[in-house]
Amino acid sequence: MKTQNVSRTVLAAGVGAVLAAAALLYVPELVGQGPPPPPGAAERATIAAHAGAQASLPDLAALITDREKWLRAHPDDDASWAALGAAYTERGTRIGDVRDYPRAERALRRSLAERPAGRGNVDAQLGLGALAGARGDWKSAKEWGERVRKAAPGRWPAYPVLIDAYNGLGEYGAARKAAERLEELHAGAVVRTRAAQTYRDRGWREDADAAALDAVALAETGAEKAASLARLGDLSWERGDAEEALARYGGALRLVRDHGPSLAGRARVLAGLGRTEEALRDWQAALARLPLPEYVLEAGELYESVGLAGEARALYERLRKGPWVRAEVALGLLDADHGNPVAAVTRLRAEWARGHRSVGVADALGWALYRAGQPKEALEYAKRATDEGLRSALFAYHRGEIERTLEQHGPARRHLAEALRINPHFSPLLAPKAAEAVAVLGEPSDELPLELRPEKPEKATDPAKPADPEKPEKPAREAEAPAAAAAEGPSSGTPAPDTP
Repeated sequence: MKTQNVSRTVLAAGVGAVLAAAALLYVPELVGQGPPPPPGAAERATIAAHAGAQASLPDLAALITDREKWLRAHPDDDASWAALGAAYTERGTRIGDVRDYPRAERALRRSLAERPAGRGNVDAQLGLGALAGARGDWKSAKEWGERVRKAAPGRWPAYPVLIDAYNGLGEYGAARKAAERLEELHAGAVVRTRAAQTYRDRGWREDADAAALDAVALAETGAEKAASLARLGDLSWERGDAEEALARYGGALRLVRDHGPSLAGRARVLAGLGRTEEALRDWQAALARLPLPEYVLEAGELYESVGLAGEARALYERLRKGPWVRAEVALGLLDADHGNPVAAVTRLRAEWARGHRSVGVADALGWALYRAGQPKEALEYAKRATDEGLRSALFAYHRGEIERTLEQHGPARRHLAEALRINPHFSPLLAPKAAEAVAVLGEPSDELPLELRPEKPEKATDPAKPADPEKPEKPAREAEAPAAAAAEGPSSGTPAPDTP
């Protein structure tokens, strides 16, 4: 669940890249004679988009209003329809409002109606790919992205769409290749953001942090810098550096006071540091600003961990009834831990069957199977989640608990301890359970397991030396040579093996 936080901000960056491809180079009705006036909000959003940067939400809203007005007078402008659709998608992603997605689809389909794909309408196709990704339809996102790449292989905004789609489908090799191609075609914060994601997913933490720092330095706008700082905060938190994460989220919130991902990030850090009242306040603010399903689940678990069961139940119910997209992992974990594990298995098997085979889905399905009483099958999915490279405390904990149930005590001890080494406060509910499980398992024995102990060499028998009457003879081993068995005599109660 927690591992999705970086992916969310990365997806927003990808939608922004599509907006960069689709936004108009000019705002026709504002062009006049003489020195140009200072750019207005809509123009600032357009300028940011063409730089591959993230516009502020007020400027993005102004761009949407501007394009809507323009299109009422110029309904055949396919480029403006594409820009409007991309802007709707970005706004919906950044504020968690799924009502913008149908608006985006109508605008993008209208753009294709005015100028079909066969006549070169790449921007609308890119927009539909980003919209599919925002909805969690990774197969469609991949199809749209690959169409654009085939038609215009040098259009860099196609590659963020493809990277998200490949990651969602668990095609990590293809995602890495797309990221490499993006670096060949473009530079700037969006590229360094993608590099940070790739490094993180492979477990290369130092490289991920360095690339994310580059993204902060290259950010073109305050909104983009805040998003990059939030991503840095996520990376710090995932490796258990709470104080560094707190500073990075704080830097983002100084730039954008109500930045949703940073409010959520700071809330989980404050909870880990035991500053519960502050954490609950930040979760309330985060959910008011950006009500993502994984945030609702995390907040509910914090409430439950401090004994506020009624508030926790209300949030769990909100998650069950909300009009979400990309919520299958959060809903599956909710049912696995706080509802019906069998229903969680059904939900997540269906997600897997749709081809959505990311490490997040693998981990959630494995955990649901374990909670439903199927630990052997669960372990196969848990291994898929942990063996790809991503270092996740939650994934390590899930695998360790599954192994403990299967009485694989060595691997269980290793993975449970690893979860606490990665981040000792990874979950207000599960981190204490991980510590308790490690204590129950205890320290590993100094002795090697029986199957790994070397065999002791047999002592040669001296036939001239009489046997010690005080010591009983040892049983003859079946693997000894017949001559040695005859020299020692038959073992007590055990006939010597037949000589061939």
